Amino acid sequence: MNIDLHNHVIPPTVVAALERNPTRYGMSIDDKDGKRYFNSHGRPAELQKVFYDADAKVAWMDENQLDIAAISVGPPIYFYWLSPDVGLEAAKLANDGIAQMVAKHPSRLRGMAHLPMQDPDAAITELERVVKEYKFKAVETGTSIEGVALADPRFRKVLKTIEQLGCFIFTHPYQCLAEGGMDEYYLRNFVGFPLDTTLMVAHLMYSGALDELKNLKILLPHGGGYVPYQIGRFIHGFNVRPEPKMKTKTSPKNLLRRFYFDALTHDAQAARHLINMVGPDRVVIGSDHPFDMGPADLMGGIDAIPELSASEREYICSLTALSLLGED
Repeated sequence: MNIDLHNHVIPPTVVAALERNPTRYGMSIDDKDGKRYFNSHGRPAELQKVFYDADAKVAWMDENQLDIAAISVGPPIYFYWLSPDVGLEAAKLANDGIAQMVAKHPSRLRGMAHLPMQDPDAAITELERVVKEYKFKAVETGTSIEGVALADPRFRKVLKTIEQLGCFIFTHPYQCLAEGGMDEYYLRNFVGFPLDTTLMVAHLMYSGALDELKNLKILLPHGGGYVPYQIGRFIHGFNVRPEPKMKTKTSPKNLLRRFYFDALTHDAQAARHLINMVGPDRVVIGSDHPFDMGPADLMGGIDAIPELSASEREYICSLTALSLLGED
């Protein structure tokens, strides 16, 4: 069984809302040359059918040897920039739409909740609703929220609720806390996104947040950013500097396995290093579908990992994901 935990949608409920009232949601869907486009990080992206049509999504999964995909909203429609009331409205539309897609193919699709993180109280209310009504076992958030780190105390009660409800959290970047030097060459995506994941992990580690959230499971996209390749520097800095020990006494060495990682590194040797560092029971498939930063050959990329044992492959392709989804 092959399970993808990094797969994006723009649910039909959201598409309809953007077409109906783009001003309210600060985003439009535009027609050009017979195709529809949405704003993706300042660039037009085609609104392909696989974004919003469950049948098309499952057909793509069949073509790419995937048995199950957990679907989450694409970062362009996080809507964190909206007012709290409209943000909650947009989150409800997204969650209801994801639930509708899952209901069409319940054996193939799983839903991740989207929360209005600009209002932590509303985020908790919406999370409790979707867990009760739709039995979602996962939550997607940004790695930062409109320039505020996820480790900030204002979001702690949301993270605690996710933990208490037995969900895992999929933290996907949509902008980068570190600004500068990324305006050209699409660097905001392929440098900025992994960098923001790395900053989020550092803040969660050094702030003491993970000391409070001892059972929260956190899934990182894009191979974990730069974390698996610079964790030694995190540990060394903790050992020799006073600043990282101001809010926690726990070394990053002991916190690395608090995180889960998709294998989307775009490099087989890098994926091998990731597995060596964190273990196959912390690695899952991630397609990033339908965005263009996804791999051309998803399962071929897994098979290309050097010296991948049958046991490692089983964990990466299914066992780790099943554990996170509570289906093991």
